Amino acid sequence: MKKDNHTPAGPSQRMLRVGELVRHALAAVFARGDVEDEALSGAVITVPEVRMSNDLKLANAYVMPLGGQRAAEIVDALNRHRKFIRGRISPDLGLKFAPEVKFFVDSTFDEYGRIDALLRSERVQRDLQGDNEDDKA
Repeated sequence: MKKDNHTPAGPSQRMLRVGELVRHALAAVFARGDVEDEALSGAVITVPEVRMSNDLKLANAYVMPLGGQRAAEIVDALNRHRKFIRGRISPDLGLKFAPEVKFFVDSTFDEYGRIDALLRSERVQRDLQGDNEDDKA
């Protein structure tokens, strides 16, 4: 019998579900201001995405402070307190083992801005105008 080497193209449903649980738990911890650190004072932190490892033991949390200022400093502060944060989110997850959390700066906002600027560029607008003229003919 031939073994099927098919591997899924993306994360499993369980990985996505647990990632969302972790994301919501992190957002609640940040909203309550549970983490006391000078670098975090007054910062509003969003958690756009959490990616789980296959074994659900590691959660890579992508965060961005509102306005994007001091993002690297805030991520460093969160990584310093990650054991404390893990203990805070653990009861909310309902898992046998709480995942280890690592924080990273979310760069998707920068990517969206770059794509938006590209789409608004004169060159792209000229090409789009050319397509509209072809449609009218």
